[in-house]
Amino acid sequence: MSPPLFSLPEARLRFTTSTREALINKSIKPLLSAFNQVPGSENEKKCTLDQAFRVVVEEEIINKAPCENLLAIISLAINGVTEGICTASTPFVLLGDVLDCLPLDQCDKIFTFVEKNVATWKSVGLNLQSQFNLENVTVFNTNEHESTLGQKHTEEREEGMDVEEGEMGDDEAPTSCSIPIDYNLYRKFWSLQDYFRNPVQCYEKVSWKTFLKYSEEVLAVFKSYKLDDTQASRKKLEELKTGGEHVYFAKFLTSEKLMDLQLSDSNFRRHILLQYLILFQYLKGQVKFKSSNYVLTDEQSLWIEDTTKAVYQLLSENPPDGERFSKMVEHILNTEENWNSWKNEGCPSFVKERSHPEFQLGEELTRLWNLCPDNMEACKSESREYMPTLEEFFEEAIEQADPENMVENKYKAVNNSNYGWRALRLLARRSPHFFQPTNQQFKSLPEYLENMVIKLAKELPPPSEEIKTGEDEDEEDNDALLKENNESPEVQRDKAMTGEQIELFANRLGEQWKALAPYLEMKDSDIRQIELDSEDVKMRAKQLLVAWQDQEGAHATPDNLITALTKAGLSDLAESLTNDTEGSS
Repeated sequence: MSPPLFSLPEARLRFTTSTREALINKSIKPLLSAFNQVPGSENEKKCTLDQAFRVVVEEEIINKAPCENLLAIISLAINGVTEGICTASTPFVLLGDVLDCLPLDQCDKIFTFVEKNVATWKSVGLNLQSQFNLENVTVFNTNEHESTLGQKHTEEREEGMDVEEGEMGDDEAPTSCSIPIDYNLYRKFWSLQDYFRNPVQCYEKVSWKTFLKYSEEVLAVFKSYKLDDTQASRKKLEELKTGGEHVYFAKFLTSEKLMDLQLSDSNFRRHILLQYLILFQYLKGQVKFKSSNYVLTDEQSLWIEDTTKAVYQLLSENPPDGERFSKMVEHILNTEENWNSWKNEGCPSFVKERSHPEFQLGEELTRLWNLCPDNMEACKSESREYMPTLEEFFEEAIEQADPENMVENKYKAVNNSNYGWRALRLLARRSPHFFQPTNQQFKSLPEYLENMVIKLAKELPPPSEEIKTGEDEDEEDNDALLKENNESPEVQRDKAMTGEQIELFANRLGEQWKALAPYLEMKDSDIRQIELDSEDVKMRAKQLLVAWQDQEGAHATPDNLITALTKAGLSDLAESLTNDTEGSS
């Protein structure tokens, strides 16, 4: 009596029921029992149990089960990996499903769970020692007497091939193969899979000679019998027309009857050539857990280097898009090599501390370099504040604007474009006149600067006069000073207000500037502009008084301002301004 066959629906139902029973009992025993009782191969049962775990997780998520139930299923899967009844990647797959579906407020529990189990997961799901999957054995016909290869094509037609109905269409009927295939080529070709499965054999002298011989014959076949790009393109177009998708299988089919079709398939050739490149990278590379005895000879290294170039050349000639595919594979393998080097070095941090190079710059440059170790702090230093004051920068222009000095226009600083550009930047930073609205129209920048210089001359203290020397000139200055100090309060109130007086009174005026503005004959548009220019009430008050000064000119006297304050009902401010004027006299 033949053993019972594996049934996917029955096995999945059995495993799903056993999983729920294991969750209730908080034990993996029901799953172990079911795994041993279900008929089928170990791989079939493992894949089915993986599906059962995902089905149970899906049902729990749909039913909005608490997070603890989901974590219990993942813990059960970890135990299943330890017992060898499900694949090693199952806990990670379940974790991804849970994180995709749970709301953010429950993710903290998942992360805490991962932190507690990370040590267990490392030993279960990671290949820490770079071990090869030696269980992946490629089975093929090793008995030459049972081989059907080498027979004439006419005999094959007479015997016929067992082809199921619908497996091949009329256009895909087997035809004579252009590649001469015999049993020796078949055996050598599939024997190479054992070296790809376990590359360590290549370090053995006898095994290396066998690998070298088989590889040269197989690569010679690939090189001698190249595929037609037209045929590959036509096959791709047919797949697009029928809406079919590209499907591949992880295991090779090693039937002798398929050998000619496989060697004529571009994807199959790519698989084999890519296996060569991966093998070569392992043999040449430095792997942390590789034995110190695994060292290539100079002859082996030279052969691998030449063969690697030949394999890339075959990949670039293999349709479709061979050149592009070859470059992409080379890029991926280079990235993997860098990744391996980083792991071999103990995974150092990518962030490197900045070191100050010790350049031999010369004595003076070295001194400048060592003034401050931090360049940004050096740039923020107060000693790098190079902006001059208004008095310093416009001193020359104010002297040139005085008619008594008789300086011609073409020699004035305001006509220098470089000086004009710097003057505009300085006015924007230090002078309230720059943003003050005005009705005056200026045709050129020198004309505008000439006007600004005249305003600044009224506000700023007079520039130092270094030309005048002698006792007579000193006496003139003293007489003028005495005359100015002896002026009566009435005379002082009739003189135009200075910039210093406006600055002091603007601080007192403050938020009451808007009540005074109409009595200084300010337009509503000017008042709105002042409000837009600044949010500081003291700055608004200063802009109001400066605008009034520009508008009135010589009539912008303390007496007229006192009159406007009185009309605006600001008697206290009017009285304080009167006292200031009398006190200064």
